[in-house]
Amino acid sequence: MTGERLRVALVFGGRSGEHEVSIVSAGSVAAALDREAYEVIPMAIDRAGRWTTAEEARRVLAAGATRIDQVPEVRGELGLDPRLAARQVDVVLAVLHGPFGEDGTIQGLCEMLDLPYVGCGVAASAVTMDKVLTKRLLQQAGLPTPRFVPVRQGQWRDTPAGVGEGCRHLPLPVFVKPARLGSSVGISKVATWDALGEALELAFTYDDVALVEEGIAGREIEVAVLGGDEPLASVPGEVVPGHEFYDYADKYLESTCQLLAPAPLTEAEVEEVQRLALAVFDTLGCEGMARVDFFLDRSGAFLVNEVNAIPGFTSISMYPRLLDLSGVPYRELLRRLIQQALARHARRRRIAEAALRPLAWRTHGSPRGGA
Repeated sequence: MTGERLRVALVFGGRSGEHEVSIVSAGSVAAALDREAYEVIPMAIDRAGRWTTAEEARRVLAAGATRIDQVPEVRGELGLDPRLAARQVDVVLAVLHGPFGEDGTIQGLCEMLDLPYVGCGVAASAVTMDKVLTKRLLQQAGLPTPRFVPVRQGQWRDTPAGVGEGCRHLPLPVFVKPARLGSSVGISKVATWDALGEALELAFTYDDVALVEEGIAGREIEVAVLGGDEPLASVPGEVVPGHEFYDYADKYLESTCQLLAPAPLTEAEVEEVQRLALAVFDTLGCEGMARVDFFLDRSGAFLVNEVNAIPGFTSISMYPRLLDLSGVPYRELLRRLIQQALARHARRRRIAEAALRPLAWRTHGSPRGGA
């Protein structure tokens, strides 16, 4: 720690299709952080993955901009912000939604630099970003999720007829999604098999693996989970799409959807979806925070849709809103997340230091008494 206030590196922007959403989230976080406890150090990354100057990062946040345009000076091969490399911050709070941020990359960078960071670790971040890996782990753990078929771009190019045939056991409509992206970017609803190819081509513009998933007729329910010794599952919320489904425009551009918080559910339904959310959080090895999204089908069963390791933090985002309704206001939420990050880092440092100590048999002979 340095000085009386903790220096929080607020990292935002990035190379993903959720660049604009990340900037809006960062603005909300910066406004909510307690300035008496924290010094906010904005760090912006442009669409090319280049870290901007400190002045540009501050300008973007102050202006309420939705994109980062300036090409920064190159700082070494990676263009990494020198304040990170020099460990001139106490903790990293990254709101980098999507690839090159939410997928374990920024988390791995922090691990390499020995810096505390908010949220899930490297493995859980990578898994939750990958819809195919997530669903396979959920199935293995016996947790309910819609049926799906993963499709690789090369597979589609080589044998399109075989791919189409391999998906036909799923009932129409199906949804086609990039395997590693969020905010409903690149998703298509497919009502006839003739439209599958166009939907896959769109998904492949964002990732080289796509997911073809059965459509679930029902409601969309979300639960925010806050980590700790005893993780907290929030009251559930419900998304009522304004479009045919909850797409990117419905979320961020036109805002025609309705966000019901809390969701109109029975007490038994609330208990069940909270139980499932905590089970998903534990199964995938999540820490700190995650938003778990469900479908509630017409039979009354909950199915896990996806998990967001760095959920939206905008003024309308469900994650902080649901936790606020559960007794954890936005500012307190950020405080808890930062304290958890610091505690995890201290715990892991103790373990690492213990692992580096010479074992007794190395200094006093072998376990069998040999020289």
